[in-house]
Amino acid sequence: MLRVLAVDDEEPALAELLFLLRADPRVRSAEGVLEAAEALRRLGPREPDGAADVDAVFLDIRMAGLGGLDLARLLAGRAEPPRVVFVTAHAQHGEHALRVPGLRVVDWLLKPVRRERLAEAVRRVAELVAADRAPHPGHPPGARSLADGVAVDGEGGTRFLSVADITRAEAHGDHARLYTRHGSHLVRIPLSTLEECWRASGFVRIHRRHLVCLARIDTLRVDGGRLTVRIGASVLVVSRRCARELRDLLFGKATTDPPGNGR
Repeated sequence: MLRVLAVDDEEPALAELLFLLRADPRVRSAEGVLEAAEALRRLGPREPDGAADVDAVFLDIRMAGLGGLDLARLLAGRAEPPRVVFVTAHAQHGEHALRVPGLRVVDWLLKPVRRERLAEAVRRVAELVAADRAPHPGHPPGARSLADGVAVDGEGGTRFLSVADITRAEAHGDHARLYTRHGSHLVRIPLSTLEECWRASGFVRIHRRHLVCLARIDTLRVDGGRLTVRIGASVLVVSRRCARELRDLLFGKATTDPPGNGR
């Protein structure tokens, strides 16, 4: 179960958020503070090998003094940073915060926070925290997490789709469509969550809508100043902000791949 800290400098909004969090059965404890500086004191200095006592911070973006984005940046520098869910009265602020690199942002919520939307954010946090806690190589058979793959529905019922079989993923609102060599599957998981969980498996964001497996890229092409990649029959545009990182990653990969790999 989750241990949560909520931070909002508006007391009524904080009280309402805490009420909703404490009503969720996946939340073991939920505390609240009225300013970011107090949140830092509450979280305390963390030793490099110390276990965090807060799994997630639900954080107002705009606050007097130290703002929510500033606090999230400070937390991201810790050895074991908590997951972050931003809360805001302005949708554009939430969309921007979700794209800030280097933060462990899971989701953002629009004020006034709806119970159903909060439940979805808590679910996403719970999945990621479970993946963090799950044992990695050498873990018991049958113990699977989102880092290993995802459960998908098909004609024969629900089955487990291994991350090794996935070539790319495409954002569809709060959902993502996963592509394999044999078809595609729509899952109710945001692309940002998949990006966080699958980074270690060689997946990289090339666009706000596209997450791809580096090993599955067939060609990289520049045409009229636009960078594209081809994966199977699909040609995907690489956004300008992602182009340099993708080139660096592919160049580093190319120097270690054996000749004749087709890259």
